[in-house]
Amino acid sequence: MLQSIPSLIAWILGTSVAAVGGAVTAKSANEFYGMLQKPVWAPPGWLFGPAWTLLYILMGTAAWRVWRDAGFSGAKVELSFYAVQLVLNMAWSYFFFVRRTGVGATIEVLALWLSIAITLVLFWRRDVLAGVLFVPYLAWVTFATALTISVWRRNPTLL
Repeated sequence: MLQSIPSLIAWILGTSVAAVGGAVTAKSANEFYGMLQKPVWAPPGWLFGPAWTLLYILMGTAAWRVWRDAGFSGAKVELSFYAVQLVLNMAWSYFFFVRRTGVGATIEVLALWLSIAITLVLFWRRDVLAGVLFVPYLAWVTFATALTISVWRRNPTLL
């Protein structure tokens, strides 16, 4: 098991590359997010960093379990969907914080949600625990989808 720790760490760090989208826009995102009209149930801006950190750890661990079970060639479909959802994960910050487009961010987060749901099912079929580790991510993005739509509707400048 000890020899597995470096590969687990590599999967978690590799997954964290999706945080690049948020990191690149962090300062302007915090300012912009603070200026927006939000529903009363919107979390404070500081909560997003810790939440995403935990989610990236869970996501990386899930992908590592699938990879460890079948390798890249044996889990080609599962890991391909995993990669797609990581790209979509990165793209949301671009649409919302850089382009400041509510419709674009909404379409993007819906595509992200669907790709996460598919990945969760595929992971679950390969390794139940890997699927379970994806449940909090899907729950968070479900919440983020509702929040994206709600913020877009409250802020007419987000076209």
